[in-house]
Amino acid sequence: MKKIGLLALSVLVLTSCGAGKNLVAADKATIKVGIDLINVKEDKVLVTLDPGAFTSENVTFYIPKTVPGTYSTDNYGKYIENFKAFDYKGVEMSVSKSDENTWNIANGKNLDRVSYYVNDTYDSESEQEHAVFSPAGTNILKGENFMLNLHGFVGYFKDLIEVPYELVIMHPSNLKATTSLKLKAAKDVKATEDVFYAKRYFEVTDNPILYAKSDIVSFEVNGITVNLSVYSPNGVYNANDLKDRMLKMMTAQKAFLGDVNSTKEYNILLYLSKGVEDANGYGALEHHTSTTVVLPEQMDKERLEQAMVDVVSHEFFHIVTPLSVHSEEIQYFDYNNPKMSKHLWMYEGTTEYFANLFQIQQNLIDEDEFFQRMMDKINNSKRYDDAMSFTIMSENILKDPYKDNYANVYEKGTLINMCLDIILRDLSNGEKSVLWLLKELSKKYGDAIPFKDDVLIDEIVGMTYPEVGEFFRTHVMGDLPIDYTEYLGRVGLEIGEKEEESGYFLMGQIPYIDVDVVNNNAIFVREGIELNSFFIDLGAQGGDVIKSIDGTTINLETIRPIIGQSFSWTPEKEITMVVERDGEEVTLKGKVGAPTVKNKTIVPSTNTTPNQLELRKVWMKG
Repeated sequence: MKKIGLLALSVLVLTSCGAGKNLVAADKATIKVGIDLINVKEDKVLVTLDPGAFTSENVTFYIPKTVPGTYSTDNYGKYIENFKAFDYKGVEMSVSKSDENTWNIANGKNLDRVSYYVNDTYDSESEQEHAVFSPAGTNILKGENFMLNLHGFVGYFKDLIEVPYELVIMHPSNLKATTSLKLKAAKDVKATEDVFYAKRYFEVTDNPILYAKSDIVSFEVNGITVNLSVYSPNGVYNANDLKDRMLKMMTAQKAFLGDVNSTKEYNILLYLSKGVEDANGYGALEHHTSTTVVLPEQMDKERLEQAMVDVVSHEFFHIVTPLSVHSEEIQYFDYNNPKMSKHLWMYEGTTEYFANLFQIQQNLIDEDEFFQRMMDKINNSKRYDDAMSFTIMSENILKDPYKDNYANVYEKGTLINMCLDIILRDLSNGEKSVLWLLKELSKKYGDAIPFKDDVLIDEIVGMTYPEVGEFFRTHVMGDLPIDYTEYLGRVGLEIGEKEEESGYFLMGQIPYIDVDVVNNNAIFVREGIELNSFFIDLGAQGGDVIKSIDGTTINLETIRPIIGQSFSWTPEKEITMVVERDGEEVTLKGKVGAPTVKNKTIVPSTNTTPNQLELRKVWMKG
């Protein structure tokens, strides 16, 4: 992609109607953005954009419909209000809308600037059937906190997605920004003003900003400076509380990756949610040199640390894929009419696989934990359409029926990579692996050169073995479910059973309850799964509709904070749960206990050969 330096820009002298001033053509100018975080009105922020001079009569302005990494249609334009366009005399111009995310401005040659107000997404999550995933969302809390995922604040003009941006952000003096965006030299910065630069619109959306009272800790990881910024509304946690675990984890990740060096700085923006009328979509969203994380503030420290390990390690591994290895669909992403890539098995599946594999390779977890995680992936993948082609699902992930299977990229996507890893290790006598494969692809492509979507798998087969091609044709491009025992057997493993601890409402990230969207978003106990001792001992059954818990009427809005509170429950806590079963209300009472569940798991086979043991060792330990 051609990048235009500011010093090389040619200045065109244009005379607008009555303006009588020299202007730079829009496709040669820097778009200047103003974001006012001081004069917040009714929980809304004013944004202005000043582009160069247009030569066309019709100008189109967009707020993204979809952003990279989310794989969902979120329509950020619905959070925009009072959109206005002004000419060079300051007179308001006529504006029309094509859809929720698109504004059309007539007499574009006279357009000087646009302005609009932005609502945040966190406040409305509980009110919407399809809420924006919190780590991709926005928060506006005057004088206290601003989560600026900039795709929710800053839009773009048609055909100007590659021009530079300058962002001038007015902010309260007591709030400090954490971001990977390039900042103007400190000597030129006011206490209430930050000026950031981006080479193109993607760079704007790829660099979120967290404004909060300074709670930032920095540490070095083999040449990478990591900044951890924490917002804890009630002061329950600070950045230093999490520093040691993050340092240990990221040091292990870097050791796992070896000579992969795609960034010198990495920022972790952690937003801890109060739960009630706050962000409820827990998890993280990756960017080239940063990640946004949203987790409940009610979590105890041990669980918070483990959640940070699981989600941040996943996002950090995205520096390999799709950030260093990706297709043209991602390199030239269309925010309002996206064409999706076929390779979610790699973008999310490989990344999630690495996030688990590195922990066993670097001795952060033991073999039993690793085996159980892979078994959980097998069980969880069965909740989705196991006979759906993964590549067809990926390229149609925004459409029915494929979008309902998206979460399987973290389950079956991981398992695809596990099987591929075992195949490569087996056929190469332990020398080649999925990590080796990604490193080789990174050398060829890197973050600036995309691959062609339709040829990647053929290229991988050319680098490896015909059996790899057969695996892809049958189980990834094709629709035949994978027999995991075949691949586990190569490393002397089989599937057995054991009892283990669980959460009250969740087993890891998998819930024991679900939402019936057809019947007023009723919350019910899931059927067809092994319930934990919490539900079994209470007498709950699959299919029970939960009407109330300890007197609180249960719906989609009220169950979320209860799940958050459950992380701090003790076994002696008494609970009363009213459920509807076969049309009748049943009252269930008892102590919540320490929940456990009987689960299938992966265990060593009884008749393992020395070759299988050696292959298992090199697979799990590198």
